[in-house]
Amino acid sequence: MKLTRFYVDGGAIHVGAATAYGVVDVTALGFGDDIVSLPTDALARSVELYTALYISMHSNTAYTTAHNGFLDPATLRYAPITSPRKIICAGLNYRDHAEETGGEAPEHPILFTKYADTLAPHGAKIELPQWLRCFDYEAELVVVIGRAAYNIAEDDADDYIFGYTCGDDLSARDSQFLSNQWAAGKNFPDFAPTGPFITTADEWQPDSKYIRTYVNGDLRQNGNTSDMIFSVRANVAAASRYFALEPGDLVFTGTPAGVILGKPKGSRVWLTRGDVVRVEIEGLGALENELM
Repeated sequence: MKLTRFYVDGGAIHVGAATAYGVVDVTALGFGDDIVSLPTDALARSVELYTALYISMHSNTAYTTAHNGFLDPATLRYAPITSPRKIICAGLNYRDHAEETGGEAPEHPILFTKYADTLAPHGAKIELPQWLRCFDYEAELVVVIGRAAYNIAEDDADDYIFGYTCGDDLSARDSQFLSNQWAAGKNFPDFAPTGPFITTADEWQPDSKYIRTYVNGDLRQNGNTSDMIFSVRANVAAASRYFALEPGDLVFTGTPAGVILGKPKGSRVWLTRGDVVRVEIEGLGALENELM
């Protein structure tokens, strides 16, 4: 199942579920406000939701007559896919990316954090800080946590994953390397766009999927999740060792080669205002944002 959050008139946030006919407004079907806080504490909730949707779609004439009542995903004003308390990111987690930036493959997952106000939805226009200039993209597979997880084993990690989505770990390289801590280049408002949908873990697995970035239609990154140094499960387990993860928290799992930083000095053309960055992950869809 693919789930999303979107704004309706008055600024309220509703939850939607993708179908072959369009997006169903789950909140408008009357299932209660608790659905707006998806993901919930157990993956089984998605099965319950699917059953409820199926019954409603086949018993409500508004949905069975010419498929009325479905929303066009292209017209939705998307909201952030969750309201996380924590956004944990893995650095240098693809071998080719570690090599292109002059580093070595790490022996342990490199983890850093982004703050909740860096989250932005699909379609949002992202303002670049005017006092910096070295802006870079990082296409990433993002894990959505579904259950409280603290110091879990890698073999158990799947039990704590609600689903997956597309992400872009936007970075300002000229402030990122002011110190050994990367936070100064990673935490500007809206520098963690994600979405537009969460695909639940019962319908999609992260192994051997392509991950790509386009800037203004030009292909910049063309990697595969099979090239990760540490698997999705290993990253979730490592994150839980140092942070108490909660439902709705996000784990960014690293980026493949092709970032601007990886190009030789003198040939780096940094992102600038007016650029449109599109992240595509096989089976999850595409996240697109314009910079301003």
